[in-house]
Amino acid sequence: MFPAIPRSIALGLASAMLAAAPVAYAQEFQPYVGQQGKDVVWVPTPDEVVERMLNMAQTKPEDYVIDLGAGDGKIAIAAAKKFGARSLGIEYNPDMVAHAQRNARTAGVLGKAQIVQGDIFVTDFTPATVLTLYLLPSLNMKLRPQILAMRPGTRVVAHAFNMEDWEPDEVSDVDGRRVYLWVVPAQVAGRWAVELSGGASEKVSLNLDQRFQKIEGTAYLGPVLAGLREPRVNGFRIGFAYVDNKGVRRDFIGRVTGSQMEGSFRSDNGAEGRWTATKK
Repeated sequence: MFPAIPRSIALGLASAMLAAAPVAYAQEFQPYVGQQGKDVVWVPTPDEVVERMLNMAQTKPEDYVIDLGAGDGKIAIAAAKKFGARSLGIEYNPDMVAHAQRNARTAGVLGKAQIVQGDIFVTDFTPATVLTLYLLPSLNMKLRPQILAMRPGTRVVAHAFNMEDWEPDEVSDVDGRRVYLWVVPAQVAGRWAVELSGGASEKVSLNLDQRFQKIEGTAYLGPVLAGLREPRVNGFRIGFAYVDNKGVRRDFIGRVTGSQMEGSFRSDNGAEGRWTATKK
């Protein structure tokens, strides 16, 4: 028989054995295709589609890319790593957020690409200059009013699903996958008092109707309401033309800043000048 080991020594030996035993870590979270999220199931966007989305938006280092429903962080990471932009991914699932942050760390862009836990219907994404999404049509439509209220010129790119009667500015196809681009238009509907200077000093009243990026309207030229030719809005840029009461066509290009517009015009008789407009 072996001599009995004192209780204090036995407890000490047991503690030492536990300390020396290998630690069993919890298995790292790994997402799977079809994983249920708050509003959608998770389906990763192929790399070539991600690249086309960011190219369609003409993403530059000075851009701020926000991805709604970031998943594994692929789009936010690509925006930072390949395009040099700052980026933010908004993801509801905290496990997926931690997974995406690990991916960003592995890609070496954790300081430039952030993935945060949040609800896309609550989190403010309006600072974005490029907004990306891969959501269901009903969710696109729920977000549409807030998107249309973003800064004019913001580029919005969606994988697979459109925004119904808001027609895209571009549609691309990548190996059978559809990608849509919209440029948030300035809001120009209403009456504008226009002043021309330089080659044709005069005042004109402009009346514009708008549906998303499509506009139409008239220019009040004394007794005549002249229909606008080739009216268009692209982000904060506007263009239109009209023919005056002497048969002279004037083409206008300009920039919209809230309730003000300004730019240059050129007439087909050679006159050129500047124009400004104030919303009434």
